[in-house]
Amino acid sequence: MSRTVIRGGLVITATEELHADVLIEGERVAALAARGTEAAASWRADHTIDATGRYVVPGGVDAHTHLDFPFGGTFSADTFETGTRAAAWGGTTTVVDFAVQSRGRSLREGLDAWHAKAEGQCAVDYAFHMILAEVNEGTLKEMDALVAEGVTSFKLFMAYPGVFYSDDGQILRAMQRAAGNGGLIMMHAENGIAIDVLVEQALAAGRTDPRYHGEVRRALLEAEATHRAVQLARVAEAPLYVVHVSAREAVAELARARDLGLPVFGETCPQYLFLTVDDLARPGFEGAKYVCSTPLRPADHQDDLWRALRTGDLQVVSTDHCPFCFAGQKELGRGDFSRIPNGLPGIEHRMDLLHQAVLDGRISRRRWIELACAAPARMFGLAGRKGTLAPGADADVVVYDPGARQTLSARTHHMNVDHSVYEGREVTGQAETVLSRGRTVLDRRTWTGRAGHGRYLPRATCQHLD
Repeated sequence: MSRTVIRGGLVITATEELHADVLIEGERVAALAARGTEAAASWRADHTIDATGRYVVPGGVDAHTHLDFPFGGTFSADTFETGTRAAAWGGTTTVVDFAVQSRGRSLREGLDAWHAKAEGQCAVDYAFHMILAEVNEGTLKEMDALVAEGVTSFKLFMAYPGVFYSDDGQILRAMQRAAGNGGLIMMHAENGIAIDVLVEQALAAGRTDPRYHGEVRRALLEAEATHRAVQLARVAEAPLYVVHVSAREAVAELARARDLGLPVFGETCPQYLFLTVDDLARPGFEGAKYVCSTPLRPADHQDDLWRALRTGDLQVVSTDHCPFCFAGQKELGRGDFSRIPNGLPGIEHRMDLLHQAVLDGRISRRRWIELACAAPARMFGLAGRKGTLAPGADADVVVYDPGARQTLSARTHHMNVDHSVYEGREVTGQAETVLSRGRTVLDRRTWTGRAGHGRYLPRATCQHLD
């Protein structure tokens, strides 16, 4: 069994910071010992990594990605190979992607299709949520079977009528099933029926530019759907996780629910923390690059999101990574904003953008690791293995240079997309060396990983409820 020692760094987890060395045996963390102690000095290793002047942090857990995802007549540009490689370049060592049920097909068929896409392709470890396109007796029974085998979270949509949309009755039935089998319902909370009316009216009036995507998907309709999802979860006595929260009004609904002691959780994404509706209004058709749902909001919503991340009313920062190239994909919506594929690239930059927030005084270093690593691992049944540095955990470790300056750009990123929504943004901090289950996949900014190293992860139920 190979032994690696990481020496000289500042170890940062969600709960502590200490100057310590880390011993890795095979694929697991074996021990941590304070620097200079007899225990640390006694370790002998096949490989030593010098982390002097660096942070040593857990690999990131991105719990919301869409790789090779069908949407709007095309597919997201990153495959499981390119997407997981880009994740590793950015210090993320676990992704939880969304398998999709096709209408008229079973959950099992959808899950099997996603296993086939991912098997042998991933550079880092991966797991699946399940998107329910239909809720009926058959799919409700299948939910039980999937939970038993480690697919323990299910996404429903209050948006996209005719594609993924579920009505309140279907949502309630799925929530009731999850309350019984231990699954976690994830909700895309936007009032899709009302949004479609506003889309129709905007297009009829000749308002076709990308900026109208944000105008029709009103913050109040995100808040209304969030409120409705919370109340349905209360009736079902089920936990609820609201994805990609973007609006202050939706945050307020989650905060009220949590003040009542309800098991209601929420995530936001870097795009809502660093980009704004002004990007949707960029000249020409440039705003199409920034079309995602929920949409970008005015800048004054961002303070509320950051506050919720500090107070715990939002628990997780994921990416909702769903990249579409500008050429040939985003351009499908020229003349009709409703045809622009919804989604942004971001899997590579989440850890660095959040570290910049540390430097900007938005969050603490430990909160950075909580939001990006520990909380998503607990939320989705991976605690103990992922998101921490502790004996017995998988040796997913990032040696992070907190002083490295970089300019984010499509010219240098590793995502398979022809633009960057953060083009030209300067950030400080960068993953220098990345280990996935003890194997070095990024060695001082040189790629040493390979497709097929990543393993599929069956998951426990939500550990935030334990």
